[in-house]
Amino acid sequence: MRSFRYHRATDPADAVRLVAGQPDAAYLGGGTNLVDLMKLSVQRPRLLVDVTRLALGSVEPLPDGGLRIGATVRNSDLAAHPTVRRDFPLLSRALLAAASGQLRNMATVGGNLLQRTRCVYFQDVGKPCNKRVPGDGCSALDGQNRDLAIFGWSPSCVATHPSDMAVALAALDARVEVLEPDGAREIPLTEFHRLPGDRPDQETTMAPGGLITGVRVPALPYSRRSTYRKARDRASFAFAAGSIAVALDLDGALVRDVRIAFGAVAHRPWRARLAEAALRGRPATVESFTLAAEEELTEARPLRHNGFKVELVRNLTVRTLADLVEAAAR
Repeated sequence: MRSFRYHRATDPADAVRLVAGQPDAAYLGGGTNLVDLMKLSVQRPRLLVDVTRLALGSVEPLPDGGLRIGATVRNSDLAAHPTVRRDFPLLSRALLAAASGQLRNMATVGGNLLQRTRCVYFQDVGKPCNKRVPGDGCSALDGQNRDLAIFGWSPSCVATHPSDMAVALAALDARVEVLEPDGAREIPLTEFHRLPGDRPDQETTMAPGGLITGVRVPALPYSRRSTYRKARDRASFAFAAGSIAVALDLDGALVRDVRIAFGAVAHRPWRARLAEAALRGRPATVESFTLAAEEELTEARPLRHNGFKVELVRNLTVRTLADLVEAAAR
């Protein structure tokens, strides 16, 4: 055990001041990811700033019919929230697909968005990893990369983002509220996480020391016709091999609008904008769904061990859209 200092923040500004002034500081929420990384010596903070007692634990309606979700809301509470279950079922299902009940009871919304990759080389301090030590190299590029990226990777990093919740929020055009040393701002969820480029250690677009204070989910007229599907190696308590969040708006037999995001295939939740554009105004048929998936997959660059993810993404897209169409017809 390495010694560290502990401070319980009294307000968000207090927390940001402490972390921004200490390069080796970290925020402590539920600790479900950070504590594991500390045990592995992947992260070695000298100061932990506990933010769990801040007044950021509520889910509030917005005037437009959307929701503001505080950063310290527990994942299990958000999944069970009546408004989330009714109006944003893809978000509830994504949360329930993650981890275990015990972990969901501890994990927070802010921490979920900031959890770090489960790439085995990142978690092994004996192996080179650019995300852990910039300039060290990427062991996964030519190593064991079955579970890693097919979209948006670079020679510096082929890791994936592990969050299920973030995939649903990407499909919903959510915005992340952050408090930074220079003040507060909102960042679109689809721009919050970075692609790796040549600096995979820089995982978000927040300024150093920034703190997530909440997430805003705008109203979406057709969000009730939405779902989340996760493919994994076992039925529970496993990270995704691939996942999809979909919200579908139908005009008779045509797709009027659609939102699609993929998980476990890129360094950030992957918003499938090519597939969305290919579907708008098209018949809501398996043929259209297949063509849309193929359009998105023109961006895919599978690695040596994860070519199966191309077919997996195609099948998830077709099956999930078809299921939503079938449910709408009942």
